[in-house]
Amino acid sequence: MLFNSVVFLFAFLPITYVVFWSLRSANSRYVWLTVTGYVFYGYWNWRFCFLMAFSTLVSYLAGLGFLRWDDNPRRRKLCLWLPIVVDLSLLGFFKYANFAMSTVHGFVHWFGSDVQLPHLNVILPIGISFYTFHTISYIVDSYRRVIRPTRNFFEFAAYVSLFSQLIAGPIVRFRQIEEDLAQIGTHDRQKWLWRGISFFCVGLVEKVVIADTLAAFVDPAFANFASLSTLGAWLAMLGYSFQIYFDFSGYSSMAVGLGYLFGLRIPQNFNSPYKALDPSDFWRRWHISLSTCLRDYVYIPLGGNRRGDVRAYYNLIVTMLIGGLWHGANWTFVVWGAYHGLLLAVHRRFASQWDSLPRALKQPLMFLLVLIGWVFFRSTDFTMAATILHTMFMPTSGDLVAQPQFAVFVLAVAGWWSMAGPNVFEMRPAFTLRQRVFATVAFAVSLALIMGTRNSPFLYFQF
Repeated sequence: MLFNSVVFLFAFLPITYVVFWSLRSANSRYVWLTVTGYVFYGYWNWRFCFLMAFSTLVSYLAGLGFLRWDDNPRRRKLCLWLPIVVDLSLLGFFKYANFAMSTVHGFVHWFGSDVQLPHLNVILPIGISFYTFHTISYIVDSYRRVIRPTRNFFEFAAYVSLFSQLIAGPIVRFRQIEEDLAQIGTHDRQKWLWRGISFFCVGLVEKVVIADTLAAFVDPAFANFASLSTLGAWLAMLGYSFQIYFDFSGYSSMAVGLGYLFGLRIPQNFNSPYKALDPSDFWRRWHISLSTCLRDYVYIPLGGNRRGDVRAYYNLIVTMLIGGLWHGANWTFVVWGAYHGLLLAVHRRFASQWDSLPRALKQPLMFLLVLIGWVFFRSTDFTMAATILHTMFMPTSGDLVAQPQFAVFVLAVAGWWSMAGPNVFEMRPAFTLRQRVFATVAFAVSLALIMGTRNSPFLYFQF
């Protein structure tokens, strides 16, 4: 089920909202959020629900183990590692098994041998990377005593299956909404109503009006990437850079808005990342929930920057390699992660020289570096990536994107909004009459586009 679909907007969301606020106790609301989360998730494939339920149960029992064996370090470590191994094993099987076997086959073939390995007919459960991060962060934070595990199964199940952030994030840690979950039975429906509507409408505009409009010329261009001219390749890559931003930012904004509608404050996931002035600044702004998880659960445990510069460079690159692999079972994602790890390491080494550059130069240079990285992120293989990069940097004749004049206009709008305009957290919530009218008109325009075209899934659903 998509946020930008008729069935969600006019059936699922109204029913979920009305029933939720008609319930009076916290436990009944936990149960209802859990049920609706599984309905939302099972809309794609009901079999996926069993996998999420199993992961939820394992992590919940681990939390109870931490409570029971609070003074037993050995059993606490068992409660830490066993569920993490289970969660990562499930993620590894469904997401990376075929990737691992194809990599082994390619490696053996490179040495002149030929080993036939089976290709598993495995369907990747949608959103598995996101809810696996939810459960693992809950387990680790419980072990570290950052949070106190909940004894209420439905409170935890509601947290894992919360439909607003289940499929594509943000990656919400339990501690970030623990207080709101605890007080869910006493929330005031009116308190964040218009703020929630504002966030949702802005996110819908980002997705339907901006991202999907960009996709109309970006997707056909990459489908015929070998025929693009240099200008066509640059237009396509600019379009994709803004498409993925507004697509994912739009989803995250809608997730925050939906959270507000149910009394839950979901944290910010985007802070105008194309305004970043250096690689570290970019990752403080882009997919904030993932970058902070990688920092807290990978980079810092590896040693962070506590063991000298060389080890810090190594830790940065390893962390970003894992971040790249998290996005997908393809070596292009690994290279994309390594590329950003290298950018972070180089900036750390030459920070003083970079910081001395004027702001007017640093922002476009940083955007250019990010755009080059998107080539690997968007490409299905290295042949495609090499072709696009060669076309971009070596004068090549060929095709432009479809409707180039319109494409340039949309790129100008998207560029201004992402690189100079305010993000949704910087906008004032729609409390005034004028702002409410604007939100209504924006929703109407988005709805008209939804009704007139095929629903477009969010790009991060594949991760």
